[in-house]
Amino acid sequence: MKTVRNKLALLVPALTALLLAVTNLWALDPGADGYYKTGEGIREKSIAFISVNVYRISHHIKELPSAKSKQALIDADVDKKFVLTLMRDVDREKMQNALKDSLALNGYTNKANIDKFLGAMTNELKEKSHVTFSYSAEKKATTIKVDGGGTATVAGVDFMKGIWSIWFGKIDQPKLTEQLMSKLP
Repeated sequence: MKTVRNKLALLVPALTALLLAVTNLWALDPGADGYYKTGEGIREKSIAFISVNVYRISHHIKELPSAKSKQALIDADVDKKFVLTLMRDVDREKMQNALKDSLALNGYTNKANIDKFLGAMTNELKEKSHVTFSYSAEKKATTIKVDGGGTATVAGVDFMKGIWSIWFGKIDQPKLTEQLMSKLP
């Protein structure tokens, strides 16, 4: 019996150290810019019987939410951003309409804010170009920056929640939402 206790006394600390080491492999650390990358995925568009990759999207946030939920990411009033990298040329109007439809699906309908924001898409969106949606908690404003296009900023937490609902709210590709949250602890 004493031998079993001695072996357990040695085994427990070793197992604890191993568990801590494995847990740290999955820990989410901020990047050099201070943002945590919560996940990334690919937006697909189904046309007839085929799926086409439209863009790669990643989500970054300065402070991790207290709960791992879509709503917590939408509501988080902290610096955060989405970065889209186009995987093909995309017609500007098609992208604008898709974003408008997504905002409407999630209950955001302020036409003036939507038009101002999406007005930053002044040219066709080319393969490998980037579109960044960023929110500043200090300014309470959401900015869009389009490679080869323009920028626009809309004030208000309600607008930020509308934009974040595009990917964390009602969406026709729920797998993408899961991928954008996949690295959250």
